[in-house]
Amino acid sequence: MKIGEYKLYSIETSEFGLDGGAMFGIIPKVLWEKEAPPDSLNRIEMVTRSLLLVSESHKILIDTGNGSKWTKKYLDLYNIDLSKYNINSSLNKYGYTTDDITDVICTHLHFDHAGGNTTYDENSVIPTFSNAIYWISHKNWELANHPSQKDRGSFIEDDWEVLGKNNMIRLVKEQFLPGIEIHFTRGHTDGLMHPIISDGRKTLFYGSDIFPTAAHIPIPWVMSYDLRPAETVKEKDSLLKKMHNEEWILFFEHDPKYQACTINLEGKHYSMHKPVVISE
Repeated sequence: MKIGEYKLYSIETSEFGLDGGAMFGIIPKVLWEKEAPPDSLNRIEMVTRSLLLVSESHKILIDTGNGSKWTKKYLDLYNIDLSKYNINSSLNKYGYTTDDITDVICTHLHFDHAGGNTTYDENSVIPTFSNAIYWISHKNWELANHPSQKDRGSFIEDDWEVLGKNNMIRLVKEQFLPGIEIHFTRGHTDGLMHPIISDGRKTLFYGSDIFPTAAHIPIPWVMSYDLRPAETVKEKDSLLKKMHNEEWILFFEHDPKYQACTINLEGKHYSMHKPVVISE
């Protein structure tokens, strides 16, 4: 797919699982399990999916997934599997390497979105993308470094500490790269950034954790992980109206089956209209 100056590629970086009850909040299991069948430990199948934007001057990766810095305990807990998808193999599929990346947009610093920012070199943590600038919202940076009791487990300092030491981080409050608008939300976490890529004819909205899967399109279907679930509901309502009316493409970061879709409205209820393939 091409939008404006950018060629777009879907970059799957891992398979993993999280508790279905936490992923769907107040929605009863009898409803959500029809959309996302759980395993014996109540975990639903998910992926980490990044978006690669390639222009003549930039190679931009949006989010980096779980990464590989995990002990067996956490590999088992989150059912993380890198055998089918990982950053290196998915980039190589399209002829790129980690050294080619010029910019990494971190929508937020939760471990399943920023874990691939860094990697191990023997016993040391090093930047995965040695030539990149890492863009992080000012508000999420503040929260990640001073987390509350509720979200302390979602932030892992190894995902960004070495980047700061190497002067690779830029804190932002507004648009910062050409041809990419940034929409901020706060329901899931402070300063969550949603890149919007548009050329006036075609527009893609990066759903991140407001719309982690297609099953999360219905407005009340929000996660227990959200800091402000009621705010997420309001944000989804406003965004879905715009996405439907203007025929935007919604990109999913965690859906194991669908890369993206357009939005359908029937009465007051939103759902997936047509699946969209970003790249084969």
